[in-house]
Amino acid sequence: MKLNELLEKIKNEFNNVLNELEYNEHQVEVVLETPKDKVNGDYSTNLAMRLAKPLRKNPFVIAEEVVNKFNKDSIFVTKIEVARPGFINLYLDKSFLLDTINDVLNNDSDYGNSSIGENDHVNIEFVSVNPTGALHIGHARGAAAGDSMSRIMKKAGYEVTKEYYVNDGGNQIHNLTLTVIERYKELYGMPFAIPEDGYHGPEIIGIAQKIIDEFGDKFLTNEDFEFIKEYSVNALLDILKADLHEFRVDFDVWFSEKSLYEKGEVKKTVDFLKENDFTYEEDGALWLKTSNYNDEKDRVIVKSDGLYTYLTPDVAYHKNKLSRGYTKLIDILGGDHHGYIDRLKAAIEMVGGKSDLLDVEILQMVKVIQDGVEVKMSKRSGKAITLKDLIDDVGVDPIRYFFAARSLNTHMDLDLDLALKQTNENPVYYVQYANARINSLFNQAISKGYDLSNLPTSFTTIKNDKAFDLLSHIANYQSIIETSALQRTPHKLTNYIYNLATMFHSLYNDEVFIKDDETYTLERIALLKAIKIVLLNGLQLIGVSAPEKM
Repeated sequence: MKLNELLEKIKNEFNNVLNELEYNEHQVEVVLETPKDKVNGDYSTNLAMRLAKPLRKNPFVIAEEVVNKFNKDSIFVTKIEVARPGFINLYLDKSFLLDTINDVLNNDSDYGNSSIGENDHVNIEFVSVNPTGALHIGHARGAAAGDSMSRIMKKAGYEVTKEYYVNDGGNQIHNLTLTVIERYKELYGMPFAIPEDGYHGPEIIGIAQKIIDEFGDKFLTNEDFEFIKEYSVNALLDILKADLHEFRVDFDVWFSEKSLYEKGEVKKTVDFLKENDFTYEEDGALWLKTSNYNDEKDRVIVKSDGLYTYLTPDVAYHKNKLSRGYTKLIDILGGDHHGYIDRLKAAIEMVGGKSDLLDVEILQMVKVIQDGVEVKMSKRSGKAITLKDLIDDVGVDPIRYFFAARSLNTHMDLDLDLALKQTNENPVYYVQYANARINSLFNQAISKGYDLSNLPTSFTTIKNDKAFDLLSHIANYQSIIETSALQRTPHKLTNYIYNLATMFHSLYNDEVFIKDDETYTLERIALLKAIKIVLLNGLQLIGVSAPEKM
């Protein structure tokens, strides 16, 4: 029997008792909670205290009445008792949890799969950095968050599209192109002048060199601005894609802002807003009536000089997303976009959607700490710390784990010294070491001649309370997947994985796994295999590997 099935049976028995006592007319929901102190049982309910007021009765007396009629038979309850002022505490016969081992082994990597999102097609847009330079540490946090969220939501049954919005239609790209042209001249020893709003990253010089390598001095006499612009954007996107791929982040869609203009979608959106009375003109500008939809004030979408504001293509872009049939849009934006949420939700209402179709997750700042002090520049390049710097200096696993372990909306310190430690102080090492330990135990069993492909399906020798606690934790895996998906909280899954590793290490120190007794050993190998399956699956969902040896 699965844990959720047992809990449902216990709730049903409580409802039967309430019916028998004629207390169910007050429609009190039976809620089972896990007490902080194990002395108070495995589960507890306060239903007697919630019945006290409508029944005008002492809650302790109500609880005693309920307990006296509660039938423990066949539902693995060994003891049920009343605690003041009226809690009902239940103590379980945890042997029912042993079937969790078979459940995990039978489902393997599908264990924990949920169908809560099966009717939803979700678009998750994240990173979406202007292709004008390398990805920096803040972008890395957004990449880890969006990718982990996408993986978890797929596990929960959602159809998920990961999307990167390429800002290739604005003034930044114009300045990028001018910068590449000037660097191109510089490499030929000609006079050059970097624009005031130009870009100074080494990758810009690299692009200019690539143009020389492919086309020589062709553009010294025939400056093809549009070609160089497209070449530069594509070259920088190739760098971004390569860095993200190394970070285990791959997008399904790379959406070009420029395409919105080329297909006339920006103009069509503005025309739609005007035709449907969502705009008005004032001081020569066109304003959007966002204050009618909970925004603090109206917003300009066409300036008095005829140019669009930053908001305008964004409205067209989200209108385009809605036209593609998504049932939920999730945008992961930087902390400086907090004031942007209401105007974007207002615009979605105007272009045919409901504002609650859009969830905006705000990503807070990251500080890099080394030797106890904040590090703002890469020691290698002297420039801002890039994603590539972090990958080269620390590795993908610690970064992905550390970012996944904190709520998106909290500021965080990334401790490089801790990330590099090969000790249990480092949480990612600690979790990965659990997997390595399990593999070591498998190897020990194989060396003693045990056949690990023929494991038992009934368990008579597993008695350790720590093993039952661990199985209870494993039985809650689907629940944590669903919570993390619904609440967009990868850190809850990361905490779950860490607790799973902690419980395993504790059991490892408390139990001998490999003996000359075949039944004893193979039952524990089955338990270890179940732990490993959940551990590996959880790590995969946050983009972290699980080395076989450490």
